[in-house]
Amino acid sequence: MFIRQLEYLVTLAREKHFARAAEACHVSQPALSSAIRTLEAELGLVIVERTRRFVGFTEDGERVLGWARQTLASLQNMRHDASAAQVRLIGTLRIGAIPTIMPVTTRMLAPCMREHPHMHFEVRSLSSDAILRQLDEYELDVGLTYLDDQVQAGFSVLPLYLERYMLLSPSSAGDGFNTGTVQWSDVGGLPLGLLTASMQNRQVINAAFRRENVPPTVVLETDSLLSLYAHVQHAGLFSVFPHSLLSVLPAGSGVRASLLLPELTRGIGLIARNRNTLPPLVAAMWRIAEQLDLQREFDALLPEAARASQGSATV
Repeated sequence: MFIRQLEYLVTLAREKHFARAAEACHVSQPALSSAIRTLEAELGLVIVERTRRFVGFTEDGERVLGWARQTLASLQNMRHDASAAQVRLIGTLRIGAIPTIMPVTTRMLAPCMREHPHMHFEVRSLSSDAILRQLDEYELDVGLTYLDDQVQAGFSVLPLYLERYMLLSPSSAGDGFNTGTVQWSDVGGLPLGLLTASMQNRQVINAAFRRENVPPTVVLETDSLLSLYAHVQHAGLFSVFPHSLLSVLPAGSGVRASLLLPELTRGIGLIARNRNTLPPLVAAMWRIAEQLDLQREFDALLPEAARASQGSATV
């Protein structure tokens, strides 16, 4: 009996469909069906009820399924212990991050670098769709992206924080932008620099303006957050940034940040291919991310008036 046969069985119980189970296990459908028949022959039991399609498990099959799950869970624990015992992780962890998260990836990578000095990290700035595709195609090991139904179906997911949106104002702006909060409806007439229309961050911002029935006045579009910030600081433009970026923006620049109301949020998290056990390099970063409280850290950077008025609508 091979562990792989038990994995096929548990996957079939989850997917309730031979073709989908085979796809999830990265094998052909005949190979999966043959492995389960071999298991039945070895045990001398009929495990799966069949017609031309999957019907369900026999009574004996349900008992075998319970043992299979218990066996795989024990194996997973053993692998976790073995991974935790490794004191010298070596290899490259390939990470895809949406552009608005790139500057704050250091919150996870810095402690991971200290704990595992022999690991190497490759961080790519990608769209959320590209992250999902490259994870599926084994070109990435882990992603940092927006969390929604498309992401959470079929991936291991670790929520990290809710992204809030701030209006960045230049030092030349009047006192009306020094109160800690500002309404979306008051922003439409301001000269704005925003990320390009194809980026999800921009799509969220556009949706906020549509809800308020306010057309934004976009003077500059770019795919660079650094460029946007420079245009706020030196060209007198306004921009909309995630509040997490307050943790990396320089102090004393004269740029002011105000929470945009009515508030909206997007969930941000860590995702990886859904496996019984995360690979050691992914598990190392995952464990560190689980210990962080990024929500508290980033929310503490909000102006005091903004913290008092929080009441989010998740997008």
